[in-house]
Amino acid sequence: MNKDFKVLFLTNNDNTKELSDWLAGQCDVTLMQDKLTIEELRTISPDLIVSFNYRYIIRQDVIDYMNGRILNLHMSYLPWNRGSSPNFWSHMDGTPAGVTIHLISAGLDKGDILFQKKVDFDVNKETFVSTYDCLMREMIQLFIDNWQSIKEGTYQPYSQKEEGSYHCMKDLEEVEKICPFSWNDNIGEYLEKYRKALEEK
Repeated sequence: MNKDFKVLFLTNNDNTKELSDWLAGQCDVTLMQDKLTIEELRTISPDLIVSFNYRYIIRQDVIDYMNGRILNLHMSYLPWNRGSSPNFWSHMDGTPAGVTIHLISAGLDKGDILFQKKVDFDVNKETFVSTYDCLMREMIQLFIDNWQSIKEGTYQPYSQKEEGSYHCMKDLEEVEKICPFSWNDNIGEYLEKYRKALEEK
């Protein structure tokens, strides 16, 4: 373990514990669930920040201080489905599903891409939960497989070429008004039920 390399791991979800535990076996890790301030950042003085299922928008002064050493782990195949509930929207919109590790920038989920993987699903055999769980495993493995490059900064970032798509929490609320759903719903069956609900409006 390299205790000389310090990572600040930002998260608000217990489902990231597998990765934070693995990372703690590689280097010195500080976990944070609260909103990060520049004062706290200066005190911790990490070599790298990893944001994974973190609810707060990272401030520009923090971004500037880290000078390109903040990564976000986003559960979509960027540039598709920036923002909220990306796995849900990949199925609703028929856009690519996958996982992406990208640099944090001023725009929400618009930073340069470091690593990503596209994941295909048979929606007639999957639920929203099962696809999410699959993407979580893929994300953790993508990070582990590329850890040495991430740590050393030897990756080659590339910009998001397409406009892609974005959704906020309100979009999900609007879907719920038309056709309520459960995360345990079979995706194919729900999509058909949603289509019928739209036709009946």
